[in-house]
Amino acid sequence: MNLPPKVTPRAFARLAQINDGAPGPALRVAVAGGGCSGFQYDIRMDDAAPDDLVLEAQGQRVLVDPVSLPFLAGAVIDWSDELIGARFTIDNPNATSSCGCGTSFSI
Repeated sequence: MNLPPKVTPRAFARLAQINDGAPGPALRVAVAGGGCSGFQYDIRMDDAAPDDLVLEAQGQRVLVDPVSLPFLAGAVIDWSDELIGARFTIDNPNATSSCGCGTSFSI
């Protein structure tokens, strides 16, 4: 059985900052074909669809569509704020390789 992705408290906290602490648009994490490694992450604010997996904490939601779910099984969605930039990151155990920027991967 595939484990669902997890979202760190730091990622939920950043999402709450984006939404000014109120429930607002959810963060959608999806996988699409393309990128320099074969697949790429699509991370954006969105509304929930009926068949989405909804991960919720701190009044905030992260969405994963059913097509992307097998690619993100066991992944950890986090927030990184470093000198090189701030962004949502994905630690994906299914990825066999990834590009330098972390937005595309191969399986």
